[in-house]
Amino acid sequence: MYDWAVLWDWIGFAVRWLHVITAIAWIGSSFYFVALDLGLRKAPDLPVGAHGEEWQVHGGGFYHIRKYLVAPEQMPEHLTWFKWESYSTWLSGAALLMIVYWVGAELYLIDPAKADLSVWQAILISAASLSIGWIIYDLLCKSGLGEKPTLLMLLLFALLVAMSWGYNQIFTGRAALLHLGAFTATVMTANVFFIIIPNQRIVVADLKAGRKPDPKYGKIAKLRSTHNNYLTLPVVFLMLSNHYPLAFATEHSWLIASLVFLMGVTIRHWFNTRHARAGSPTWTWLATALIFLAIAWLSTAPMWQAAEGEGTRPATAYEQRFMKAEGFEEARDIVSARCSMCHAAEPAWPGINWAPKGVVLESEAEIARHARAIYLQSGVTHAMPPANRTGMSDEDRQTLVRWYRAATEKSGS
Repeated sequence: MYDWAVLWDWIGFAVRWLHVITAIAWIGSSFYFVALDLGLRKAPDLPVGAHGEEWQVHGGGFYHIRKYLVAPEQMPEHLTWFKWESYSTWLSGAALLMIVYWVGAELYLIDPAKADLSVWQAILISAASLSIGWIIYDLLCKSGLGEKPTLLMLLLFALLVAMSWGYNQIFTGRAALLHLGAFTATVMTANVFFIIIPNQRIVVADLKAGRKPDPKYGKIAKLRSTHNNYLTLPVVFLMLSNHYPLAFATEHSWLIASLVFLMGVTIRHWFNTRHARAGSPTWTWLATALIFLAIAWLSTAPMWQAAEGEGTRPATAYEQRFMKAEGFEEARDIVSARCSMCHAAEPAWPGINWAPKGVVLESEAEIARHARAIYLQSGVTHAMPPANRTGMSDEDRQTLVRWYRAATEKSGS
């Protein structure tokens, strides 16, 4: 079983690596074409049907690129389609979701304190939610709202906020943010698979048959492509969030995730404006910074509420400082009772074959050495134990908080 656990972990690593590689390819090509499209210029010698052109230099060579809103009068023999980057990213991401959250549902997906679900129920909700979101979004786009892009974007944001809140009511904080990212990525890939590529194929087929293509297909594809452009950065944030408990394991994590979409809009607006040579909207920097500060405040708000009146100071302490601090014995007993069955040289928890992230919490010195991580993941947030499987109480968490603060306040750090 240990050999299988090692192999399974490497399979997960390989799929994660594949996911990152394909995501880089998809995001890279998407960002490039958005920048290219916004930077096109008119020229007096453009061929019939050409919308604009761009001269670029890269890698020691020069590139001359022209864009046709519909298509040139004669189709070229070779036509490159950009689709497999999107499909590969979604497929590898779906596989990774199954490996981590479906197979490990009892540890990473289900939170009994929120919803007492069986494994199959949690997996069913996980899978169904990804498709239901796309259906709602697609219906909105195909309604009359397609002619009102600003209103449509606001409704899309409302849908994302609702999904963020809903996921947080059912799954662990880590799984909630990851699923919101997967939900958004599903919308983006479905845009490519069901709308953008099929519309392009219709245009190509019409040209080959000698018919004049209907411009509406390009307009529809452009709308979906614009949505994808603004959703990309939030998806990247959400996929990285499971490494940061302050993002996924606080009381307001669903609201934090919602604000991330606004940051994605402000950041992309700056890039899009620059690429369009329409200036440099510096207000987007301030807006992004303010949203980020709001997110940071929301992540620590529960800490302030839980220990009102107690000051907090940054800690950069040595082991002895924490071992001598007031409350260490109580904190040590809590960690030993609630954490050491996984964070041990030989973990006792079923399915855990080595200490997560290599953190062993068996001796007093080891507990003291990881004081800050204990404070963040089991005191300030509810990241650990996962889904609170060992039943750490709020009183236990406050004891850990008091111990950590006692050590840092006493040393003046």
